[in-house]
Amino acid sequence: MSMHLTFRQLQVFTAVAKHQSFTRAAQSLHLSQPAVSMQVRQLEDQVGLPLFEQLGRQIYLTEAGREMARYSAAITQQLDEAVQVINDLKGLAGGHIHISVATTGAYIAPYLLAAFSKLHPQVTVSMDVTNRETLLHQLAENEVDVAIMGRPPAGLSLEATAFLENPLVIIAAPDHPLSQVRAITLEAVAAYPFIMRESGSGTRIAVEQFFEKAGVALHASIEVSSHEAIKHAVRAGMGLGIASLHTVREELLAGHLAVLDVQGMPIERHWYLVHRQGKRLSAATQAFRDFLLDQEAVRLLPE
Repeated sequence: MSMHLTFRQLQVFTAVAKHQSFTRAAQSLHLSQPAVSMQVRQLEDQVGLPLFEQLGRQIYLTEAGREMARYSAAITQQLDEAVQVINDLKGLAGGHIHISVATTGAYIAPYLLAAFSKLHPQVTVSMDVTNRETLLHQLAENEVDVAIMGRPPAGLSLEATAFLENPLVIIAAPDHPLSQVRAITLEAVAAYPFIMRESGSGTRIAVEQFFEKAGVALHASIEVSSHEAIKHAVRAGMGLGIASLHTVREELLAGHLAVLDVQGMPIERHWYLVHRQGKRLSAATQAFRDFLLDQEAVRLLPE
């Protein structure tokens, strides 16, 4: 038995499977809900099996739906690569880069992208700023071309290339008792309350590994979901914080925050350009990668 499928049907089906909702899929595709339902129904008629089942108000993939979703993702990836090959033949003109940036990367990415755009004004860029968990999901699902983040975990079939140092420092309010002390021990700073990012963030993971390796127990007294919240809480005197030096430059220059002189600090990290292993980079994405690996790009960041 042959099936006569259309790419549009697969595209709509993939959106419904991703959002687990006909309504949200319709919104993401800028279609009406009846149009989405019709495309899925036509696909199910071709397959000869239901692809979704409804339990209560929630829809789920059937076994046939899960198999179709796996093949649909592979087909979509192949088509994306075909488009990239054609764009490569055209050169950079009309190229597009979809990039995802870890939340702390939002302090450096705009400067780098602005400079890249001046060199390649014919390339358009979409930037999504998100947390580490979502960013890794986007890479795994091939939803973005590349990402800027700290080192990703091993075993995820990702290729990561370091392009810029990302030192982590301990910050305090300017009038904190330790702000005028030199060569502070880790034990001394660990005695104070810490404002930390939520578990799972790249910064939090690096900090915990650093203190654990030093044999010093560090306890987060307050957890927040953004680096801006950390800076405000530290500035208000609620405790110490650990942040990327890139994220606190303005506050340091204005005298609103201070970096503590702690033994063994800063924690040396790097920013990485990350993409899936084996992914065929478009001419535009390859040009962006080359731009980041050119150390002249580092000079474009604010002092």
